[in-house]
Amino acid sequence: MAKAFFRLQKFLRRTQFLLFFLTAAYLMAGSLLLLQRTRLVLQQGSRGASANQALPDGIAGVGILDSRLLQNSRAGPRLLVGMDAMQEPALDQRHSPRWLVSRNSELRQLRRRWFHRFISDQEPMQTVGFKAMKPVDEHTGTYMGCFSDDSRERTLKGAVFYDLRKMTVSHCQEACAERAYAYAGLAYGAECYCGNKLPVTASKPEECNSECKGEKGSVCGGVNRLSVYRVEELRAGARRRRNVIYRGCFRAPENLTDTFPASLIQPNLTVEMCSEFCSKKEFPLAVIRGQECYCGYPTGRFSLHDSADGLLCTGMHNASGTAEGKYCLVYQTPVQDTRCTDRKFLTTKSKVFVALSSFPGAGNTWARHLIEHATGYYTGSYYFDGALYNKGFKGEKDHWRSRRTICVKTHESGKTEIEMFDSAILLIRNPYKSLMAEFNRKYAGHLGYATDRNWKSKDWPDFVNSYASWWASHVLDWLKYGKRLLIIHYEDLKQSLIPKLREMVEFLNMTVTEDRLLCVENNRDGNFKRSGAKQKDFEPFTQEMKDLINRYILTVDEALRGRNFTGLPREYVPR
Repeated sequence: MAKAFFRLQKFLRRTQFLLFFLTAAYLMAGSLLLLQRTRLVLQQGSRGASANQALPDGIAGVGILDSRLLQNSRAGPRLLVGMDAMQEPALDQRHSPRWLVSRNSELRQLRRRWFHRFISDQEPMQTVGFKAMKPVDEHTGTYMGCFSDDSRERTLKGAVFYDLRKMTVSHCQEACAERAYAYAGLAYGAECYCGNKLPVTASKPEECNSECKGEKGSVCGGVNRLSVYRVEELRAGARRRRNVIYRGCFRAPENLTDTFPASLIQPNLTVEMCSEFCSKKEFPLAVIRGQECYCGYPTGRFSLHDSADGLLCTGMHNASGTAEGKYCLVYQTPVQDTRCTDRKFLTTKSKVFVALSSFPGAGNTWARHLIEHATGYYTGSYYFDGALYNKGFKGEKDHWRSRRTICVKTHESGKTEIEMFDSAILLIRNPYKSLMAEFNRKYAGHLGYATDRNWKSKDWPDFVNSYASWWASHVLDWLKYGKRLLIIHYEDLKQSLIPKLREMVEFLNMTVTEDRLLCVENNRDGNFKRSGAKQKDFEPFTQEMKDLINRYILTVDEALRGRNFTGLPREYVPR
């Protein structure tokens, strides 16, 4: 017995020593590997620095940019030159035609990591459809039942909100109550719909079986099913967002009763009375001619494209209106135009892989909103942005190479990244506006504004010096490596939305109806428009910054014209 015990003790000692030895060896190997990688990085850095110093005029042969060189306005566009620079005889030699080459992979990887890090930091701060509403432990609305819902014909036709992570019954009720809707409905555990009318018949209660994403044990509808609540009145002092927007004075169509589905004749008619009537009927437009109120949508017969002089609509509240009743006042009600809000993934994989490419801050999210609502299909993304996903951009979570989306958002440039796509819509925006928009997003999220302290810190000049060259190189890379391009200028899209959007839809090989495009125009802003333009009491761009940016503008303008594209809009060029 003693021998057996001694052998067991000896074996355990050997095993303990062996485990200790293996652990020590593992730690030493890891330390050596870390030291080797650190040394390699330092060597590469020193070689890069010496290579840059050896090149004339601040030109980096491997594409690594020194921020100190960027501060020298004379270096300007030359900093974008690489060893395999593209020859372009159409460009003026004053603006360095040989710098039409991609940013090096190191910079692209750094930016990509920055995007992911920033997105992950911002995601918990974002709410969807509502403004920082705290969850209510117990919802107070009256449960009306489970109702069927169809994306082509919504049961509740008012506002639509999403919170694919934190949706609760209380969130939805408060969002609808703030907009003075009578009913709040939840579907798929994460979608919220508001409205003023319910169908006559309900579905079976057990068909509403999806748990709320942010509230375990609570039911938030189901597949094509709505859990509907009658909304309680808001607490005293709570703010209603029952905004009525004046759209303008327009020539009235020849037959108003045929053009508009609902109407009301009311003595002493007011804007509030007409808007309330149309809101209850769930129409986005309220049209007033004299004592007549009409409700409807923008259509081909009444497109709201040709507004008249506002003086023609003065004194409208008489028996027949001015100018013999030929003109009418038009207001936008709080009701959302839902004729174009249905979206889905492609049923079969797309044969053409299309990019929606832009520099950050150039309106890519807005363009995605327009494309999705015009085509009825989701757009994808090279990145994953939880805030956008929660806002209803469901393609964010789909793999960017799945080909189930109509196009894929990207801010990437460079030969490898560009040649993965068969074609691309290249969205370009004034660099002054793009830089400011991206700086706001970096420090305050999608909807916020950077503080004056941010603008006056050293972060702003450093940001301009590094990102201004990226604005230029992004366009130039896509011009060089892109296989089939459609150039869209943000300013043109904003000014002539329907013609430019139709051009984009045709490029995507899709067809849409005129009414759907008018619906998109009616919902043009989406959920990511910053409220107003926050004016600063100082000029953020120094003269040195302007000199740098203006040279990039001229170079990009010449590159576009050299490839038979329309040059940059006039407002870009030197300010």
